[in-house]
Amino acid sequence: MLKLISTVCIIIFFSITNSNAYLGPGLGLGIIASTLGVIIAVLLAIFGIIWFPIKRLLLRSKNKNKKNKKVDN
Repeated sequence: MLKLISTVCIIIFFSITNSNAYLGPGLGLGIIASTLGVIIAVLLAIFGIIWFPIKRLLLRSKNKNKKNKKVDN
């Protein structure tokens, strides 16, 4: 009996059937939009990680230049 059940399950599992489902264009556009959103979020995160230390370094060097100019005057 167990052999019959396992054989039937294997036949059903590997049988090819048609799917009667409709996937409209809205689903495709949603997938494209969410994929672009994830990619843009990752790129902005990388940009933020790189930009803010550089910005702090630039501001620090600019403040040093201002202090040096005040001392010279």
